[in-house]
Amino acid sequence: MILDLDGVLTDDGIIYNDNGVETKIFNVKDGVGIRLFMKAAINLCIATGRPSNALYNRCKNLGIKHIFDGLGDKAATLDLILDRIGISAEQVALMKKVGLSIALADAHKTVLKNADMVTLVKGGNGAVREACKTISKAQGLWENILERFL
Repeated sequence: MILDLDGVLTDDGIIYNDNGVETKIFNVKDGVGIRLFMKAAINLCIATGRPSNALYNRCKNLGIKHIFDGLGDKAATLDLILDRIGISAEQVALMKKVGLSIALADAHKTVLKNADMVTLVKGGNGAVREACKTISKAQGLWENILERFL
């Protein structure tokens, strides 16, 4: 799964303190979903246009190792990402060029119209966890993931 940062792992908000330091608010439910997803041996990476120390801290906390930031054209970087991770485009959740495209509930109407799946919740509010759970269930992994916590 390839995720964007702003509006996907966050609610689109960017907070700057008086010293100009940028902070972001991440949803704990998304973090749980990501950890469960990765325990099922599914690769997850971040592809975003804006570099952010907050992103690197969150990824370190969650164990996400594949971070691509400062991207001008995310779709053009897809081949690089796939090559580095060692998978094919059909194995990825990303718009149009891949096997499953997922839009968040508050995505632009053009994105919503072209998505294979639309989450019930908005970005930064557990949408990533919802997507992780849906994919895990479709792959028959969800019950095994839950057993680890029961």
